[in-house]
Amino acid sequence: MRTSRRAIVAFVLGAAALAAPALAFDGAPVNQKDATIPVVTTLPGAAGKVRNVPPAVASQETSLSALQYAAEGGHPIAQWKLGRMYANGDGVAQDDVRAFEYFSRIANAHAEDSPSAPQAQVVANAFVALGRYYLSGIPNSKIKPDPDRAREMFSYAASYFGNADAQYDLARLYLKTPDASREDFRYGARWLGLAAQKGQHEAQALLGQMLFSGDRLPRQAARGLMWLTLARDSAGLEETWIKESYNRAFAKASDDDRAMCLQMLEQWVQGVQGRR
Repeated sequence: MRTSRRAIVAFVLGAAALAAPALAFDGAPVNQKDATIPVVTTLPGAAGKVRNVPPAVASQETSLSALQYAAEGGHPIAQWKLGRMYANGDGVAQDDVRAFEYFSRIANAHAEDSPSAPQAQVVANAFVALGRYYLSGIPNSKIKPDPDRAREMFSYAASYFGNADAQYDLARLYLKTPDASREDFRYGARWLGLAAQKGQHEAQALLGQMLFSGDRLPRQAARGLMWLTLARDSAGLEETWIKESYNRAFAKASDDDRAMCLQMLEQWVQGVQGRR
């Protein structure tokens, strides 16, 4: 969390960004079906062809070989690193099927590891990565779009490992479903609030938007602006939607809303410092 008193000062000037806790959302566990352990199916022989790493990068080639050796030995962190490399095309030819296979190995072998285990975060991240692949599918492969499968992945990482990214992705599935019921919305709002409390800035931004505008929630302009401010402070350069949402809300907020938001931001900073 990069939020600090310096950011609060910037908020007062109307130039920076922060936000605070939405107490209306307690992050209570969702229905029992969200806690089931999904079985991930690997795809033997489905890997695409990968070109050789350029000879000029000898040290990188050695590092890649070491990672592959460790991954074949079942080391989850090595498998995660290789999965990310293939997903991003970092040092190897981009290959989503290979990435999917590495993430699947992690999920299959470590789904029941303790949430406090050293590799727990990597395992949770693998479930999140698989869920995102199932959302969109992988072109020209056996991995087709499967929203239900995606929800299983997000649900397990969110409920068992407490992963904030999974909680955000799961919340979006519940909230964005065209025929979402009131119960679905309630589940989605709870997961969104829990992810926001953990500092997941995309969740903070979405929650801030909903609270500031009163989108299916009782309008709380100051609290919504608080969340949007925190989200903007953590957003990457490419996440323009977060910054634009913050700017619109700040421009529309009343002086009272801004003053109350500032108080909430100060409380947030004090709470973060108290947990360190």
